[in-house]
Amino acid sequence: MKKIWTLAILLIMAMFLGACSLDAPGSDKEANNSGGDGEASEEKKIGFSISTLNNPFFVTLAEGAEARAAELGMEITVVDAQDDPAKQASDIEDLIQQGVSVILVNPTDSAAVATAIESANNANIPVITVDRSADSGEVVAHIASDNVEGGRMAGNFIIEQLGDAGSVVELEGISGSSAARERGQGFNEVIDGSSIEIVANQTANFDRAEGLNVMENIIQSGAEFNAVFAHNDEMALGAKEALAAAGMNDILVVGFDATDDAVAAVESGEMAATVAQKPDEIGVSAVDTAQAVLNGDSVEAFVPVQLELVTK
Repeated sequence: MKKIWTLAILLIMAMFLGACSLDAPGSDKEANNSGGDGEASEEKKIGFSISTLNNPFFVTLAEGAEARAAELGMEITVVDAQDDPAKQASDIEDLIQQGVSVILVNPTDSAAVATAIESANNANIPVITVDRSADSGEVVAHIASDNVEGGRMAGNFIIEQLGDAGSVVELEGISGSSAARERGQGFNEVIDGSSIEIVANQTANFDRAEGLNVMENIIQSGAEFNAVFAHNDEMALGAKEALAAAGMNDILVVGFDATDDAVAAVESGEMAATVAQKPDEIGVSAVDTAQAVLNGDSVEAFVPVQLELVTK
């Protein structure tokens, strides 16, 4: 009888231990049923540091990126550097601390942004530059229009409209930005090969109010000119305002970006032309490239977005 009770107790204990081992909370089996390894199920987040949201071009660019991210079911955080290189560096450091999976950056200053990009490199976060390039740091891809070609398009249009004679003013973008360098490069290449003279080239920092002020100063200096090329539409619109106030409505004004205000000015005859960059497509392409990078796919080092000249 004693032997029977002993066997019964041992059987009960075996059954109890077997029940305790069946898929307890936190077991490997439960983890496997939760959707695979933690890294694979982790949501991928995009951080996007943009130079300024005080410019319609970059607002449209950001909206294009956000819309595409929503379509793909990806989370995106857009931060505004307010055209301040120091703030942009701080913003990128914050994105790194937030643990984003990839960083898109539209540099305020192509040289100054290098340190922040290197911080992302050290954190093994891939970086993609958008619209403006970076002078250093490891970047997996650059998404932009061909700014040099855009500058050439503007220069060739002015040469054609002026009959390869006369003079022009060039309003430059932010010193140190790749967009200003490249647009100026393309423009000067074709103008230098023509009979047209550049009588003034001054920086107005891609800003409409500064474009107005700089143009007022050029007008007051007594410079004679037949056309203005501005590295973006905001400066072109500011210049046009100053020219209108001075009664100089016959001056040819060409901008760059094809913002809504600029296209309306071209249609009304207030501006002669603007080079269309299609910022929404740049934003879409940036997010598509980010997704490809996160999927482990190979991407081109430079992903171009088509340009076109908008005239009346």
